[in-house]
Amino acid sequence: MITVGILTVSDRGARGEYEDKSGPVIQEMVTGCLGARLAKYEIVPDEIELIKNTLIHWADEMGLDLILTTGGTGFAPRDVTPEATKAVIEREAPGLAEAMRAESLKVTPHAMLSRAVAGIRGHTLIVNLPGSPKAVRENLETILPALPHGIELLQELAGANQRHEHKGER
Repeated sequence: MITVGILTVSDRGARGEYEDKSGPVIQEMVTGCLGARLAKYEIVPDEIELIKNTLIHWADEMGLDLILTTGGTGFAPRDVTPEATKAVIEREAPGLAEAMRAESLKVTPHAMLSRAVAGIRGHTLIVNLPGSPKAVRENLETILPALPHGIELLQELAGANQRHEHKGER
């Protein structure tokens, strides 16, 4: 079973001035579509060190398989989630962010303003999602089909590499 952490990055949410609506959408989708188990859910302010420390703790000490962040990926000066993520990942997984942006561009030209990144720390996949519930749903729908296999590869499960073969290949 995939263990998931959801990290909502929002100054107002962390102060209790705003109800997080994106985190619950993520939870519904990963538990429903992936059959994943929510291991941790937290709301933090847009503070780079706090975001970094949380990601490191969840990946290294809790050993979560997947961390999904929501919020802080835009152009606003306090949007620092991508910087925090880049500081803690060991390898980028650009295809996930590229796929989300490409699919989102079909809905809105504002998708090109997303600075979301995805990457790997140890055996943990970290993916930045937008802050709005609608955009979270659209982006997750795009990448969810690939996540289980990616996590299998990170966990080095027996036979995971064999699924790379395409139809017709030998």
